[in-house]
Amino acid sequence: MKLTTSAQMRELDRIAIEERKIPSIDLMERAAEGVAAAAMELLPENPSRCRIAALCGAGNNGGDGIAAARLLFFKGVQVRCFLVGTYERLTPDSLEMTRRLSDCGVELEPFAPENEEQMGYIRRCDAVVDAVFGVGLSREVAAGSVFAAAIDAMNASRAKVVSADIASGVEADTGRILGRAVRADRTVTFTFPKIGQAVGDGAVYSGDVTVWNIGIPADLTKSLVSPVQTVEPDFVRWALPPRKIDGHKGTFGKLLIVGGAVGYTGAPYLTASAAVRTGCGLVSLGVPEAIWPMEAAKCASAMPFPLPEKGGMLSAKALPQILEKLSSCDVLALGPGLGRSEGTARLVWELLKTEKPVVLDADGINALSGHIDVLDARRGRITVLTPHDVEFGRIGGDLSHGDRVKAARDFAVAHGCVLVLKGHRTVTAGPEGNVLVNTTGGSGLSKGGSGDVLTGVIASLLAQGVGAVQAAAAGVWLHGWSGDLAERELTAYGVTPEDVAWGLPGAIREILE
Repeated sequence: MKLTTSAQMRELDRIAIEERKIPSIDLMERAAEGVAAAAMELLPENPSRCRIAALCGAGNNGGDGIAAARLLFFKGVQVRCFLVGTYERLTPDSLEMTRRLSDCGVELEPFAPENEEQMGYIRRCDAVVDAVFGVGLSREVAAGSVFAAAIDAMNASRAKVVSADIASGVEADTGRILGRAVRADRTVTFTFPKIGQAVGDGAVYSGDVTVWNIGIPADLTKSLVSPVQTVEPDFVRWALPPRKIDGHKGTFGKLLIVGGAVGYTGAPYLTASAAVRTGCGLVSLGVPEAIWPMEAAKCASAMPFPLPEKGGMLSAKALPQILEKLSSCDVLALGPGLGRSEGTARLVWELLKTEKPVVLDADGINALSGHIDVLDARRGRITVLTPHDVEFGRIGGDLSHGDRVKAARDFAVAHGCVLVLKGHRTVTAGPEGNVLVNTTGGSGLSKGGSGDVLTGVIASLLAQGVGAVQAAAAGVWLHGWSGDLAERELTAYGVTPEDVAWGLPGAIREILE
């Protein structure tokens, strides 16, 4: 699904109003219908017994809330509408919605945080409509301001909160929290979801996001080009490689995994297990001699082999054997459980000279710290990096501005790689600047070893011939979906990385069905 910026949405609205001559008040009325419908769904009982507060700013987003208050009044709900701001700043459309509300006998009240009766009403409501700020907010909500008080009041209320277009205080283009923000239970966003509702803290503060059609012409929405999209099941279904009925083990890809160290025996095993369960035909696993017996005992479907080591980690002497094995493989997965030493770093640098596609994870990524030129030398070859935030920072990624999409895109473009920036709503960025945001996976994945499983999934899809960006984004989605399925049965507390690896066939089955 396309994700849009605030500028793109403003331009769509402008064309619809100025060029297509659609009255802006009509767009506002349709937006209000969506907000009112969502608020009704959040009510715990008969509407006539429920109370709703609508907190509205003076801009057009506030007009959406004021109009929604009128529609809720018509549905028999007790509703009060509060203006967070000044009457003098009401836009023309918001003024018209205020007049229509007044005609129904409901007045727009000035929000006064010092008014205990008013604050008590908001605290005890059954639902709250948040329409203080829209997608145009770009500066922090000032502490001590009436806007900050309104946001705090909504967050302190027992009520379910529905936000109009975007949760107030969330930056639409990044998902940053601008000082403070409403924690919505549901956001009704208009025409398209916004980038900030899919990534960063905004993805958490937005609650359940639904898209509401306010009447922007279909040809305009179809023509909108967005370099940022969410990964949906259809994308994954399309990305899955076909299984030839007359194929054999060599048909479905050959993967070499290099990693492991004393104390890190689980990582390479998890990567190999995930690769096999995602369909790879032949999976080889090169590990230090000291841990080879353990890997051999655990791996029934992958093929571990011992490599020279020093101090429990792979040594430079392992390079010739790795290269010999890699010559007959399609993809190299490098880094799970590798350990950090001068020797392993030099081994990584040498292996990255290969022409074969590489998925680089964990200590394979850490080996690039201070040596990003090694990655740059691979421009034009397939390289997929899967860092978490700390690893990303070690190799020069910049998250200081809170914009994960831009940070991932800038890095991928600058270094000619595919970057999988792991975290809540993992971001996959391609070297051409396209970005895919994942929507699966929960806190059950927040355990050591989950990233090793992800590496195996991505590398397996690559080995089976899937394109680099598609393999990365589809792999992230399948990994998250397998975790979601495991959580249903085991809860987020009980899910292990092994459960996620073992659940991959079930996740794939659901996609195929």
